[in-house]
Amino acid sequence: MIGRFKSDAPPSLRSVLGRGHLLAAMAAVGLVSVSLTFLGVLALRVYADHNLHLIARSISYTVEAAVVFNDSSAATEALALIAETEEVADAEVFDAHGQRLARWQRPETGLLSKVEMQLARTLLEQPIDLPIVHQDREVGSIRLTGHGGSLLRFLLSGLLGILVCSALAAWLGLYLARRLLRGIIGPLRSLAEVAHAARIDRAFDRRVPPASIAELDNLGSDFNALLDELEAWQSHLRSENESLAHQANHDSLTGLPNRAFFEGRLIRSLRNAAKQGERVGVLFLDSDRFKQINDNFGHAAGDAVLVAVATRVRAQLREEDLVARLGGDEFAVLLTPLHKIEDAQRIADKIIASMDAPIAVPGQAQVLTSLSIGIAVYPEHGITPNALLNAADAAMYQAKRLARGGQHTAGSEHSAAIVQTRS
Repeated sequence: MIGRFKSDAPPSLRSVLGRGHLLAAMAAVGLVSVSLTFLGVLALRVYADHNLHLIARSISYTVEAAVVFNDSSAATEALALIAETEEVADAEVFDAHGQRLARWQRPETGLLSKVEMQLARTLLEQPIDLPIVHQDREVGSIRLTGHGGSLLRFLLSGLLGILVCSALAAWLGLYLARRLLRGIIGPLRSLAEVAHAARIDRAFDRRVPPASIAELDNLGSDFNALLDELEAWQSHLRSENESLAHQANHDSLTGLPNRAFFEGRLIRSLRNAAKQGERVGVLFLDSDRFKQINDNFGHAAGDAVLVAVATRVRAQLREEDLVARLGGDEFAVLLTPLHKIEDAQRIADKIIASMDAPIAVPGQAQVLTSLSIGIAVYPEHGITPNALLNAADAAMYQAKRLARGGQHTAGSEHSAAIVQTRS
């Protein structure tokens, strides 16, 4: 199945362009080479026929006297003297009655000679006859058959030239293909890599580099513009998600974590404390005069008091501690880790002391508020989140009752420590 998929895969643009350039170069070289060879053969044929006629005239002048005197040996000697140095395969001299007076034949030296003769018979005008004239009277004739040695050498050199030109054309085609590929495949590969990174890794910050080809450069610019929009959209979406997540887990007025966030953090802290054998402290805070401030000065003043309480409580905690607004004027503090119960009492005292300063409210007024704080410690007062919160809540209400009776601290029926504000 995998093999079939691989075989069915379309070829790459690199291979298509490379193969196209190579085939185009080879076809062009082949066509030009064949055309030039054909024209060269035609030109050589005309030259060979003209040269053969010139040789025939030269032999005619040389053997004229021997033919007139019917001297066969002289004619043969003169005929051989010229024919041996020219492109002649067979030469014959005849007298006026058509009787052969002399003949010269080029000796065959093997297969090459046969090929040359066959080539001459195919391409040249064979044979040619020329009269021997003495004092305006025909005294004999000459018959010459050309030799194909020059043609064969020309064709062999042409074939070698075709091979050399084909090799050069193949190299040039591949070189031009690589140059073209660098201008086309490089930008396309960069575009594909950026698109792959954006699709798989959501890497919308990557960009396609400029290209030397105008169309590809425009394509990359448009793709980069699309990535800019996607990056802006992703940033906006991430910001909205973070804002929604913050709103879901934080109080909109004070910016503190809400009850859901606090309970989730408390669950994780208790789980970790159970593994490490540590204590966890929970403080339940409630404002003693919030309703009175809200009724006398308005809701804006009540909001200002809640914001000030949140700021002051947060300033008294350690970096690893957490304060949350549970609702209304109720707050909760998570102390983790808690090495000693006395540390919870000490932090509660600092929080109570921070409320001594007046709080500015709208209308250029200042108000004083106080807090009642109940303390519950894991595992002494509960081992579950609900048990600890209920114990701290009960301790806080008992602290309020003790405050009304003029006491500052007391123990609850849940054995939770209670801290009361100073009046």
